[in-house]
Order: sequence, then structure tokens, then C-alpha cells
Amino acid sequence: MSEEQVALRQILERREREYLLGTARTKMRSSVENLDVGDFHIEKLSEGESIDLPRWVADELVAQGMAETTEPAFENEIFNALSKEKMMGPLQLSVLPPDFYVRMRRRLGVLGAGVAEGKARREDLDRMKGVCYDLVGIRLSKLLSLSSSSAPASSLAEKLTPEESSFFTISQSLSKEWRTGLLGGGR
Repeated sequence: MSEEQVALRQILERREREYLLGTARTKMRSSVENLDVGDFHIEKLSEGESIDLPRWVADELVAQGMAETTEPAFENEIFNALSKEKMMGPLQLSVLPPDFYVRMRRRLGVLGAGVAEGKARREDLDRMKGVCYDLVGIRLSKLLSLSSSSAPASSLAEKLTPEESSFFTISQSLSKEWRTGLLGGGR
């Protein structure tokens, strides 16, 4: 595996950890008292109570059927993002939230698990994958075009997710190296 591949994989893993350590608004489906989730202790929560919990704790409670997260459905967000990206020019990027790709990967994982368990339809998973591939493909194409131009990363910073920023930096360096190798010195 190349250094770039290792670096990108580490970035994705770090982003996932950061996301799991963030908070999630959670609504309790049942009451709990003196509950330990890993090293996190819940003194008392009542059914119907809403609370911000570390996302990894919320995920465990949701998996056990004790709670539900109150975050909006990701499907709407990705369809909107794809529509915006298609409307933008070939070298223009729309703004995505910093945790967009983490949530996208997690949603695909949940749908995949749901299909395996018979709780979700294969068509829903395939549709979501198609939209994700389309969006990633469009943004990847734009990022590659921009990385081979003279556009500085700083001019795009507010439009790039952390993952895209890392990819852009690596691809810009490779483009510059490739150009120099083919054309000799110069720009």
C-alpha cells in the first residue's frame, strides 16, 4: 500500500473516531437507571427524555432499542447535495458539512446491515449507493481538475470536507510532480 493510501485510510479512521466522540441528540424509548455503557455512566434517564450523549453511547442505546436519535434523515441531505453539485460549474464546489462523508459511510453501513437482516430493502441500498457514487464521482472529478490547476488549497478551504482537503493536497502534489517529471522544471 502506498504512503498516500495509508495516509488517506488513517484520515478516514481518525474522522470516524472524531465523529463517534461527538454528541448526538437522543430521545429515550425506555427509562434507564445506573447504566454503564463502556466507561460512560448514565445515572437516570426517563422514557421520552431527550439528551445529548456521546454518539458512540447513543449508537449503543439505539442498537439495544432503548433510544432513538433525533437527527434528520441523511437521504434528504445527500439528494440535495447531489442536486447542488450538478448545478455548479465544472470547477465550482458546493459546501458540504465537515462530517458529511462520515455520515454517508455510516448510513450506507446501516442500510447494508438492514438488508442483511431483512429490515431494509435492497432497492433502497442500491439507490443510496448510486446517489453516493454520483456525488463522489462529480466531486472527485472537480477536485482532480482543480488540483492540476494553479488553485491554492486555501481558496477552497471552506468548501472542502477534511477528507477532501487531504485528498486535494495529495493530488495537487502528485500533479505538480507529474508535470515536472514530464516537462522538466518550471511551474
